Amino acid sequence: MEQLKAELKQLIINSLELEDIQPADIDDTAPLFIDGLGLDSIDALELGLAIKKKYNIKIDANDKNTQRHFASINNLAAFVQQQSVVEN
Repeated sequence: MEQLKAELKQLIINSLELEDIQPADIDDTAPLFIDGLGLDSIDALELGLAIKKKYNIKIDANDKNTQRHFASINNLAAFVQQQSVVEN
């Protein structure tokens, strides 16, 4: 799971072009949006597309759980891991 979290942090940095942030700067439990990392809705769309492309995971923007899945690195890693198991 730690490897997946590190991959997701790097994916966030690369896909959103966050030049002044290193993976170690992103707390696993901190919010990704508004407070914490400070991402916005446009970032969410870009991040969703990057995750879909890298992990071949379908993300339903209208699903009420999507916001919870994207709340933190821990939640996002758990979601990606769960979806990867479901797909295989």
